[in-house]
Amino acid sequence: MKKAKVGIVGCGNISHIYFNNLSAYPEVELYACADLDVARAQARAEEFGLAKAYTVEELLNDPDIDIVVNLTIPQAHAAVCLQALAAGKHVYVEKPLAVTREEGQQILSLAKEKGLRVSGAPETFLGGGIQTCRKLIDDGAIGTPVSVAGFVIGGGHESWHPDPAFYYKLGGGPMFDMGPYYLTAFVTLLGPIRRVTGSAVISYPERTITSKPKYGEKIQVETPTLISGVMDFENGAVGTLIASFDAPGGSVLPNIEIHGSKGSLLVPDPNGFGGVVKLRRAGGDWEEIALTHDNIDNNRGIGVADMARAIAAGEPHRASGEMAYHVLEAMHGFHDASRDGKHYDMQSTCERPAPMPAVN
Repeated sequence: MKKAKVGIVGCGNISHIYFNNLSAYPEVELYACADLDVARAQARAEEFGLAKAYTVEELLNDPDIDIVVNLTIPQAHAAVCLQALAAGKHVYVEKPLAVTREEGQQILSLAKEKGLRVSGAPETFLGGGIQTCRKLIDDGAIGTPVSVAGFVIGGGHESWHPDPAFYYKLGGGPMFDMGPYYLTAFVTLLGPIRRVTGSAVISYPERTITSKPKYGEKIQVETPTLISGVMDFENGAVGTLIASFDAPGGSVLPNIEIHGSKGSLLVPDPNGFGGVVKLRRAGGDWEEIALTHDNIDNNRGIGVADMARAIAAGEPHRASGEMAYHVLEAMHGFHDASRDGKHYDMQSTCERPAPMPAVN
């Protein structure tokens, strides 16, 4: 199989694991990188032995590059995706797909017009933890799923992130930061969402940065920092998702539980690739289930490799742009429902991604 040449746009904090992992995948050749700070791109290129360190425009105009991996901040996701697609490149983008639904629709529309692929993070659902849970559900271990509950509750990023302000702008907040992991896992395990409702608030309109180097600076909060959402799935199941940056004391709630007609399933943190899976059949005790799929601690880049393989084989890729858009719409739907005081009916749907092959 011919390797797909990959160029990375955005060489910040999260990029290191992508550089490291994509250097090893047989489906791709990590070829070039770019950043608004060209010196940062040059440093990454030297570190990983890449052929090219570019400006963003130079990378997008290189005819040898097949796939652009977009690791910019959320507010730049749409612009870089659209530029890459216009230049004839397939795109993999960090979460969320875009800040607004309109931008997300533009990305999918241009990709369809150009005959190109869009893939979106998170790809953690391809890891052993979520895939083992998927297999248990598909094999009937909990019977018919009737409910799911997810909790991502903690304090804000101003206590540790070096530049946390964008987490409190449009496209930020706990829902847009962490919600994609949970909602993508929900869709993987249960299928698409039919409608949502919820309450969303800004608990603290101003935040003070206590991390370096911007210690003491103030952030004006522009997006909800506490969201309690409810989902009705197309398969009839009902879900709950609580996402908060307003609990500095933390939480002891589980990441995800799924309840069915014959048992319950404790799903590991969807922000990771592995984790502990526990099953409790009706009338029994909780038991830990051995993972049936690869258990790699941080496998970021697997979504890019899966898309490259799928392109070569003429098959659907798993972390599809349609699923990333469905998740984006649901996140906005929680905010809309809270503002309008009524359910939000989802306008999009998506295919439940194909399972990964089991190794056990």
